[in-house]
Amino acid sequence: MLRYLTAGESHGQALVVIVEGLPAGLPITVEDIQIELSRRRLGYGRGPRQRFEQDEVTLVGGVRHGRTLGSPVAIEIKNSEWFRSDKWHKEMDPAPGATADPLTKVRPGHADLAGMQKYGFTDARDVLERASARETAARVAAGALAKALLRTIGIEVISHVIAMGSAKSDGTSRPTPSDLAQVDESPVRSFDSEAGARMVTEIEQAAKEGDSLGGIVEILAYGVPVGLGSHVHWDRKIDALLAQAIMSIQAVKGVEIGDGFEVASRRGSAGHDPIHWDADNERFARTGTLAGGTEGGITTGELLVVRAAMKPLATLNRPTLPTVDVISKESGVSFKERTDVTAVPAMGVVAETMVALVLAVEAQRKFGGDSVTEFVRNASTAIQPL
Repeated sequence: MLRYLTAGESHGQALVVIVEGLPAGLPITVEDIQIELSRRRLGYGRGPRQRFEQDEVTLVGGVRHGRTLGSPVAIEIKNSEWFRSDKWHKEMDPAPGATADPLTKVRPGHADLAGMQKYGFTDARDVLERASARETAARVAAGALAKALLRTIGIEVISHVIAMGSAKSDGTSRPTPSDLAQVDESPVRSFDSEAGARMVTEIEQAAKEGDSLGGIVEILAYGVPVGLGSHVHWDRKIDALLAQAIMSIQAVKGVEIGDGFEVASRRGSAGHDPIHWDADNERFARTGTLAGGTEGGITTGELLVVRAAMKPLATLNRPTLPTVDVISKESGVSFKERTDVTAVPAMGVVAETMVALVLAVEAQRKFGGDSVTEFVRNASTAIQPL
């Protein structure tokens, strides 16, 4: 069964991830991983750090001559900023010592205070370095492997931004996998160019005021077969697994499967996707995506639709959030780290990763296989029509 574990801090030497359970024979290269990591740096409103984070990837183990071996895959992503800066050598030195500049004016909305209280720290950096969204780079590297595995059975996962601040897409069209380049070329990763222009205006206004901006991303998985997940246990339901995975992304505060929140206001007669027999393709099909491609915790074979709502970032370029110094207990404003105006476009790429990892785990659970050949063969014969 596929599983993964990440380690590393935002300004440390490197992030690392170990991915276990991939079948043997999956084609993968450093370039494949770097493409996904580069997509994570996309988006208007990102801070200067994105310009000098090079995401230098090393495949440490588990891959030989461009193919997985069936053993754990180990990936290292070096932090180019750490290698360039004496500051981070000192601040993040694993040897015994102490910082000359502890961060004590904690940021509302960040992990700072709760983490300090939980672990007994007096310097917020002991929390924020791991709580930082920089950690998601390691997840995106793992997600590159998951996407490659899903692609062998015809599953593609993409995302696009549908709202940022008060600017929203009209929701009448969705990108397909062939539209991914167009989405990524948008400065805000919006498939709706008119809405994208309004989103850019929102970002510029927030930047002028030293503020931050949240938004909503829609993640779409095409080619998902019937039968991933299960109704038999609470922790086997595919929509529950997706919700947990998306909610684990830093600053995400809401998840929706299909038209979940809008459907809640409808009557039952208008709140479900009608089922019909598609004779041409010899399959049961549903009209619409109200349920988002899941029913009873199981994928239905329809388009999988997940939405993630990201709050505005807790670090502001013009700090104005009232807080308290944890040492002196005096009131003030929160400290400032280097930050973005918004990270919603990048969050979409991370959300793709999390959806891909969930689908890859459940596909392996259902289809099995020690090699990619066996995995693909099993998937091709797994679901038969009634």
